[in-house]
Amino acid sequence: STKDPNRKRLQCGFSYTHTPFPMNSICAESFTTRAALTPVRFDGAGLRAARPAVAGSRCTSRRFKVVAAGPPSASSSSVSTNEKLKYDDLVNYIASGCKPKDKWRIGTEHEKFGFKRSDNSRMGYDEVQKLLYGLRDRFGWDPMMEGDTIIGVTQSGQSVTLEPGGQFELSGAPLDSLHKTCAEVNTHLYQVKTIAEEMDVAFLGLGFDPKWTVEQTPIMPKGRYKIMKNYMPKVGSMGLDMMFRTCTVQVNLDFGSEQDMVEKFQIGLALQPIATALFANSPFKEGKPQGMVSLRSHVWKDTDNNRTGDLPWVFEPGMCFARYVDWVLDVPMYFIYRNGVYLDATGLSFRDWMEGKCPLVPGEYPTLADWEQHLSTVFPEVRMKKFLEMRGADSGPFRRICALPAFWVGLLYDDQAQQEALAMISDWTSVERAALKSEVSFTGLRTKFRGGTVQDLALEALRIARGGLERRGMREETFLDTLQENAESGMTMADQLLLKYNNEWEGNVDRVYAEDSIYLY
Repeated sequence: STKDPNRKRLQCGFSYTHTPFPMNSICAESFTTRAALTPVRFDGAGLRAARPAVAGSRCTSRRFKVVAAGPPSASSSSVSTNEKLKYDDLVNYIASGCKPKDKWRIGTEHEKFGFKRSDNSRMGYDEVQKLLYGLRDRFGWDPMMEGDTIIGVTQSGQSVTLEPGGQFELSGAPLDSLHKTCAEVNTHLYQVKTIAEEMDVAFLGLGFDPKWTVEQTPIMPKGRYKIMKNYMPKVGSMGLDMMFRTCTVQVNLDFGSEQDMVEKFQIGLALQPIATALFANSPFKEGKPQGMVSLRSHVWKDTDNNRTGDLPWVFEPGMCFARYVDWVLDVPMYFIYRNGVYLDATGLSFRDWMEGKCPLVPGEYPTLADWEQHLSTVFPEVRMKKFLEMRGADSGPFRRICALPAFWVGLLYDDQAQQEALAMISDWTSVERAALKSEVSFTGLRTKFRGGTVQDLALEALRIARGGLERRGMREETFLDTLQENAESGMTMADQLLLKYNNEWEGNVDRVYAEDSIYLY
């Protein structure tokens, strides 16, 4: 229980039970990519990441490492499946992400819709696997396999993976500047476009599929997605929309201590609706406007309330790593991965499994690798692993991909900016935060807040972020210019799309797929 008076808040470099961790024994790379969920070994000295397993080599003219794409099996963790995982192990796992400021990195992820130029329909797995093998053969990426099926590629800390409906995702490497992040994105788009053009395929940067239904969207051959597709309609009305028809851009950021994590978490949750408004880019569904500027963010409101929500307790006294662990432990599981197979664990309890009471694997206990997997199945707008993920933005054109990390790095990677942002939100009530989150999906920058609007909040947040980037001294503040234009005009990208739809497009949403569309990659 977190109410135990002997339990204390954890500071970076110490375990939750206050056994000192030498700083150099803490996991140096806090970012996990979706290249393969990295096994984590635990010993008395602390946590460290293991190397991804190599399943073998594909027989081609050049040698490629074939990476197991699923979560590691129980045997890949030194915490065996017949040995109990302790509560403190779960807390220490997250806390091991603490880093000194000079080791903080930026990890950017972005998704995009692939479509066939012939009829604008979503690309299926046939096109997907050609793209992935093209990245392997032409640009030297290592294939990620689930059995005999390629479901992604990985290279130098980056991975390209598939969302349930074939949304193509780049999970970038942890980098130390926004310039490197933007260069990484540019390289990725060049490589993908080079291959896609030969296949008459292109990519669209929007937050929600503007045309196609769930039934018209192909499902990718990943074991976990079949389980999720069957489960989602049982817990919410829009879970399948989330899986198959949304695209986002997010940034992963480090923290230096438990207190630093708390401040960043609170700022991230409070200002996430501001990011949603600035990046709003999903007004259409099945060819028609929906009365919203960010349909993607609205979908999360009835996806699965057990694993989403406002997390008001983050703002309460006593927020700490253990409090987040308690919440995640109460979220039902999706699946357990054993011997290359995803077992349907929907509705089962991770807490019970820690006591050896999981009927799918009787007498067996979870590993830290299983805990890492479970952490990835909760979906708040700020998610914590060994780092914090900012998850509130619609996908968009190239410039917007670079703008999202710029916004959050400016706010959270400079001490003065972080304190200014904390002061900005310090007297916001839980009711006000919840109202902002709910209403920006519909009214974006025009959303009312106290005596003003979200446009006013966006201008203030951008002022703080720009100051933070300027003090970093890397000339990164120009990445905010596209957001500044939206904030000053009060027009989101969705507002601009709706103007085009109602005027020059004459009500034809297919125009968003046109050659001259700025939403194409």
